[in-house]
Amino acid sequence: MSETAETWVVYLMTGKKTNGLKAVCEQVEWDAMEATSPGLHRLIQGGIASESEAEILARGASGDTKRRTSGRIALIEPVGN
Repeated sequence: MSETAETWVVYLMTGKKTNGLKAVCEQVEWDAMEATSPGLHRLIQGGIASESEAEILARGASGDTKRRTSGRIALIEPVGN
């Protein structure tokens, strides 16, 4: 068997429960979906080199680490008193 370069795509799903969700799949899977149901889902970006890169693109900022705050309130005193 010969190995082929694997590329990934990010697409926008449609459907009652999945409308607006971003998903990731291999390029060959996307091609098969498009062949059976053209235009059902919307391609956001194709030709992505790695699955992890595609997942980051699909996730956006939703998986980012939240910034921590100390919970302290800074008190500012008037100057000149």
